[in-house]
Amino acid sequence: MKLLDIYKIAVEESIKQDPRGKDAVVKELKEKKAAFEKLDAQKRKEFDKEELTNPYADSRILYGDLDKDIKGVLVGIDIDASEIILADWINFKNKKKTIDLCISHHPEGSAWASFYEVMGMQAAILAKFGVPINIGEGLLQERMAEVSRRVHAANHNKTVDAAKLLGIPLMCLHTVADNFASSYIQNLIDKNKPEKVEDIISILKSIPEYQLASKDKAGPKIILGDAKHKAGKIIVEMTGGTEGHKDIFENYIQAGIGTIIAMHLSEEHFQKAKGKQLNIIIAGHIASDNVGVNLLLDKIQQKGKLEITECSGFRRVKR
Repeated sequence: MKLLDIYKIAVEESIKQDPRGKDAVVKELKEKKAAFEKLDAQKRKEFDKEELTNPYADSRILYGDLDKDIKGVLVGIDIDASEIILADWINFKNKKKTIDLCISHHPEGSAWASFYEVMGMQAAILAKFGVPINIGEGLLQERMAEVSRRVHAANHNKTVDAAKLLGIPLMCLHTVADNFASSYIQNLIDKNKPEKVEDIISILKSIPEYQLASKDKAGPKIILGDAKHKAGKIIVEMTGGTEGHKDIFENYIQAGIGTIIAMHLSEEHFQKAKGKQLNIIIAGHIASDNVGVNLLLDKIQQKGKLEITECSGFRRVKR
């Protein structure tokens, strides 16, 4: 497969899985194009034209010839300079295996610098569960600014520079993969209609990635509520960049949400959620990332042959 083809398939398939619905994504892309056409010449030069076809700022080809033929891929939840060197070493030492591309789940380079932009999609997702859009957008605007300030100071291109020096193409697929995990688990929950919190845990532990994580002591865990409590309305929060605003939990209660299933929750968010009579299940960060990346790779490998090599917390599970 060509490098560009892998990227295009990933984005196209992820749009189909977007929890907001494909129509909402298409509308967003049209609005982005209209806004681009109104920019002056200087701002057009600075504009990332990938935004016209890819609505996920944290998923990009970071380095590589778009027409390069890709056969072997090193896939990791996090790819940094050490994994780039590992790929180069595999190419040097292993005569039976070649790494033509590194795929990181978590963003690097410009995709890391702008990853907070995808957080805006959370407002539309919450609105589908009854949280008023004006509240979601208002709180997220503040939270996005906070995350933007935090990532602005980072050394974004450290890993990209390593890839360039060693001539190894690099791609990151963050929200593009997280959409798969979020939709897959939400659909599984909606189909099985778990009555109690413990029933949700049982459903999660039927998924191979969470079974593997449980063996490594990093599986699904109830951090608020009780296993015997009724689950009520259940929302799966596994896409949209990172955690939303810490003051959103009261609005969940008002929207009738009883249980949140998330990848992870910061201590600050946890303290804000306490006392709100919510059930919160942490499915597991890396395990949930694995679910999304595996489902995405299934789609990509349906279109062409790729040899996947696991690293950095990724475990290939085919469906």
